[in-house]
Amino acid sequence: MIELLVLNVIRIENRVMEKKPPSATDHLANERTFLAWIRTSNAIMAFGFVVVKFALFVKQIGLVIAENTNTLPNRGYSAILGIVLVGIGILMALLSYYRYKRWLFVIFPRKGWQNNSKPRRPALRGATRAMMFR
Repeated sequence: MIELLVLNVIRIENRVMEKKPPSATDHLANERTFLAWIRTSNAIMAFGFVVVKFALFVKQIGLVIAENTNTLPNRGYSAILGIVLVGIGILMALLSYYRYKRWLFVIFPRKGWQNNSKPRRPALRGATRAMMFR
């Protein structure tokens, strides 16, 4: 896996060094990688939420089953671990966006990936005004 990543990086760098025009496959590969990192960060954040909810569930079951209602169950580290996992997921999403943008400007050094169509700002402004003054 790492060897394929290194070969892809070398291929892109060679294309840039040889002044070859970037191809669509380079941009699509960069987007695929970005989306894979986003999927992974979402999975880590979801797992963090599951861990936090499971910690709450265990605490509630402990209160129901406990014979002595004056004592609370021991505080575990599940909630802390869940919050840390959510934080790691957020950090991973931010770093993947940074990596995506960095490689975008390596592939397209002059102006990055730009869509050739003009933005439809007058239509957007008109639609916004129509909704505001309705």
